[in-house]
Amino acid sequence: MKWSRAKADTILVHLVLVLIGVVFVIPLLWMIFAAFDGNATLALQVPQHWTLGNFWAILSDPANQRSFVNGVIISLGQSVLVVIVAGLAAYPLSRYQLKYKRPFMYTILFSTSLPITAVMVPVYELFVFLHITDSIFWTTLFLAASGLPYAIWIMKNFMDSVPIELEEAAWTDGASAFSSLRKIVAPLMLPGISTVGIFTFAGSWGNFFVPFILIQTPSKLPASVTIFQFFGQYGSVEYGKLAAFSILYTIPAVVLYVLGQRYMSTGFQFGGATKG
Repeated sequence: MKWSRAKADTILVHLVLVLIGVVFVIPLLWMIFAAFDGNATLALQVPQHWTLGNFWAILSDPANQRSFVNGVIISLGQSVLVVIVAGLAAYPLSRYQLKYKRPFMYTILFSTSLPITAVMVPVYELFVFLHITDSIFWTTLFLAASGLPYAIWIMKNFMDSVPIELEEAAWTDGASAFSSLRKIVAPLMLPGISTVGIFTFAGSWGNFFVPFILIQTPSKLPASVTIFQFFGQYGSVEYGKLAAFSILYTIPAVVLYVLGQRYMSTGFQFGGATKG
């Protein structure tokens, strides 16, 4: 009786997992089929005539090209700024005994749980007051600032696992703190740096809300916002182009994950990732 119940529980769990898998696979299949269908609809169907026309329409449109470039500029700029600033901020938190270190770390931890939507109204008012709305540069800076709490917390934990004895040996040879950080700590923290950089880029690449609020000029909008151009008036949607745009839109993040998978897997297994 116990064996039968255990077997029934196992079958039930597998059925639930299969159902969840189907729920995720169906939209992906629709996106692939619709992207190659010249007469795509909302229904999931295999194209009768496969075509690359939707992809050509997306790639040949200067507005779409510009939106992808804007997205790369914002995402890459945010990633670089976050990695550099978070590394510099995490170093003293990891290496020095500061008086208010613990409260500061708790503040950072609390900041990571604060949703971006909760601060967008005052942020928008600040941007309007300073006359810096509709700017890719200032939008990138705000995104970088919003990503710093998470990055500092992760960087600090990774940095804790780098033996300080290596730096002490370098200091004995006359190296400065910045030189030891750049030549000793940073190379050993490459898995952590890659993890923070990839997650920051992916989060910025898929961010719709912040650019939509802070940028008004259509030519400055990233791809995460311009994807809504395929939703026309009176409920009409260009499903084929929407699917093709979606596939092209996912390529940078997927490629980045594939290229950085080795560093990310090492990073998650790094001792510092689990230290407090």
